[in-house]
Amino acid sequence: MQNSEIKIGFVTVSDRASRGEYEDLGGPAMQEWIGKALTNEWTAVAKVIEDEQSLIEATLIDMVDNQGCGLILTTGGTGPAKRDVTPEATENVCDKILDGFAEQMRAVSLKYVPTAILSRQIAGTRGSCLIINLPGKPSAIGECLEAVFPAVPYCIDLIEGPYLETDDSFIKGFRPKHAKKPTA
Repeated sequence: MQNSEIKIGFVTVSDRASRGEYEDLGGPAMQEWIGKALTNEWTAVAKVIEDEQSLIEATLIDMVDNQGCGLILTTGGTGPAKRDVTPEATENVCDKILDGFAEQMRAVSLKYVPTAILSRQIAGTRGSCLIINLPGKPSAIGECLEAVFPAVPYCIDLIEGPYLETDDSFIKGFRPKHAKKPTA
C-alpha cells in the first residue's frame, strides 16, 4: 500500500449511541489517543453504528477496501451480552487473527478490573489494514492502547500498510533496526 495519505478508522459500536440516546465517549477517546501517539499527518474516518453483525462487517470492509484505512480501532460490542458481536464481525472480515493483541489487552485490563476476563476483543488483519477491537470505557481504551500500540507500527509495516511514526514522549513504537526509515 505505502500511499502517502494515512487514514485511520474509528468505529463505535453502540445501539444507544447510534440512536443519539447516549453520548459516544469511546470514539473521541480513541481519536484523542491516536492524536497524541502519532507524529504523522492522518485523516480520521469515524462511524457510530448499531451493534448488528452485518453492519459491523460492512463498515469494516468499506473502511479497508474502499476508504483505504491502514488501521481501524473499534470500541464497544466485545462483552458477553447477546448483542455484543464485534469480535465475530471482525473475525469474519479478517485474513489473519493476531491473538497476542487480545491476550495483552486482557492481561493489562485484569490489573484494573476482575471483569476483564469477560472481554472478547480481538485483532486481525484485512489486506494492508490492522483492525483492533478495544473496550468501551475511555480509560480502558487508553490502557489497552498503551499496552499494544508499541507493536502496531511494525505490524502495519509487515502487512505493507502506511508507515506510522510515534511520538516517543507519549508512546514508543518498536521496530527492528532494519525496519526503521532513515531520518532526514
